[in-house]
Amino acid sequence: MTFSRYSLLGAAMLLASAGAARACEDSPKASVERFHAALLGVMKEAKALGTKGRYDRLAPEVTSCFDMRLMSRVATDSAWRDAGDADRETLVAAFSRMSIATYASQFSGHDGESFETLAVVPGPQDTQLVKTRIVLSAKSPVPLTYVMKKTTNSPTLWRVADILLDGDISQLATRRSEYRATLKDKGLAGLVATLNAKAEELLVK
Repeated sequence: MTFSRYSLLGAAMLLASAGAARACEDSPKASVERFHAALLGVMKEAKALGTKGRYDRLAPEVTSCFDMRLMSRVATDSAWRDAGDADRETLVAAFSRMSIATYASQFSGHDGESFETLAVVPGPQDTQLVKTRIVLSAKSPVPLTYVMKKTTNSPTLWRVADILLDGDISQLATRRSEYRATLKDKGLAGLVATLNAKAEELLVK
């Protein structure tokens, strides 16, 4: 598998929607480690699965362990506030699809990589920060910090609300910056179309 440190940021988009097929875990560490275990399993079977197979394998884990609705809201800022319920659900679906497709495309093989959990520390606004790293066989480890929040509908369960690359580069801040021009020029419908097109592009590679 080959990727840059910043392609990992693009890959790290994760999601949780109401009615996910499986539940996340009751501790921040357990939720992250469950996702890492699933991701590592897919990496080891990547060639046999193909991109679409990796997508199908990762989808239930991603939708379980990540709070996609929250992440969609933060990434689109005022556009979310101005949108109706139906448009919000369409956005969440497109954002989720693009996010899973990004994981399936980027994590396309296994060359001895492993995931390590380093620490769990309190974060701002009632979050917990799960500090981890991807250990690479021939490169320096890549630090990833998962920002974990309790879910609103199940307050004992924890899901990913953001990911920090190298300890301080917010995935959601990056997404918000990327989406700003599209939202200004084409509105929420234009962003949804862009996300769906990106997912299609990733899934045919």
